[in-house]
Parts: sequence; C-alpha cells; structure tokens
Amino acid sequence: MPERRTPRRVASVIRLRPEHADRYRELHRAVPQPVLDTLSRAHITNYSIFLRDDTLFAYYEYTGDDYDADMAAVAADPGTRHWWTLTDPCQQPLDSAGSGERWVDGEELFHLG
Repeated sequence: MPERRTPRRVASVIRLRPEHADRYRELHRAVPQPVLDTLSRAHITNYSIFLRDDTLFAYYEYTGDDYDADMAAVAADPGTRHWWTLTDPCQQPLDSAGSGERWVDGEELFHLG
C-alpha cells in the first residue's frame, strides 16, 4: 500500500477593502471553473477563504511534490491571471507584506491532526 503523505497546510491573510466587500463576495459565489481546475492541477485541496473584520484568511492543503513549480503554474495560467484582475482591486496587502507581496503566509502555531 502506498505511503500516505501529510499535506502541506498553508494559511495566508490579506485585507479586504470594505468598499469592495460585496463585489468580492459576488465573485466568490461563482469562481470560474478553469480557475478551480488550475488549482486542482496544482495539487491544492480543501481551499477555503474566510472573512472577519475586513481581513481575509485563506487556508488550503497542498498535496504535490514541487510547491514552487505548482504555484508558478497557477500564476502563469491565463484564466487565473484574469481572475486576479477582478479580485486584486478588492484586496489590500497587510502592512507587513514585502514589496510585491499580496497574500502573506501565516505561521502555524497549533495543529490537531
């Protein structure tokens, strides 16, 4: 029987611009299937985005072998790039984000497996 790999858990945060909250909700009620397919091909599962007090919190699990290559493939996908032209204006990086960084990773402090 093949060994079951523990997925890499990824959490990240960004601010939601309050004036774009309704638009952001609307966009996520109907994420285009090509965007979802790209995420699946990149071994992303259990992807959720939560909202609290104008802060978006995303969580997903990565089950692939080459995270950097898979994330580069997502970033290069034309459908995903178009999706980002719709969602990016709704978001504002945290003050702690580096230059050119949008969603920033959260540090995992606890996990009950």
